[in-house]
Amino acid sequence: MTSINHLLVKNRSWATQQQWRDPNFFPQLAQAQKPQILWIGCSDSRVPAETIVRAQPGELFVHRNIANVIEEQDDNLMSVVQYAVEHLGVGAIVVCGHYGCGGIQSALSNQSSPSEDSLTRRLNTLRANLEPHLPADTDSRSDDTAHLKNAVSTNVQLQLNTLSETQLIQRAWQRNTALTLFGCIYDLHTGFLNVLEQRNAGGRVT
Repeated sequence: MTSINHLLVKNRSWATQQQWRDPNFFPQLAQAQKPQILWIGCSDSRVPAETIVRAQPGELFVHRNIANVIEEQDDNLMSVVQYAVEHLGVGAIVVCGHYGCGGIQSALSNQSSPSEDSLTRRLNTLRANLEPHLPADTDSRSDDTAHLKNAVSTNVQLQLNTLSETQLIQRAWQRNTALTLFGCIYDLHTGFLNVLEQRNAGGRVT
């Protein structure tokens, strides 16, 4: 059985079970989506947003990329944010990093390269943004696990900074002061999700 056929079998089983439990589930879901949360997470296959918070279809509006990076010039990301905020009216945006992030580990373990491929450019940018905020002395970096955990937390805070300072979010806060941004960390070893910090209108940290 090919991998896609395996997915199709699982899909048929899931859909059949949903129809059996609630015959109105799909007809109601097809009418409209009304998610309350935009989730910006890492593309890592071990951190599926809906699974780790047991969300049902329609509860989360999701964007994922390597190391949950936020750049205002990234039209792919910002169009998702704009649609979520201006059209879906989400009340919260979660920026979720995770311990054991391969993107951050790769960015910090490799020297910058002039290569023009997309992945290398992304890792070079991530490294350049992160390094000024991390310990430079070797003693502070002797524990690789602790250092990478610190890098993950720092990255979430930096991405939250970027998001809160975008023109789109600043405009949104002028119209909807209830919109809240959350920086979260997911622990692969425990399965627990924790809030690192949150920000409300005006960029206040609470």
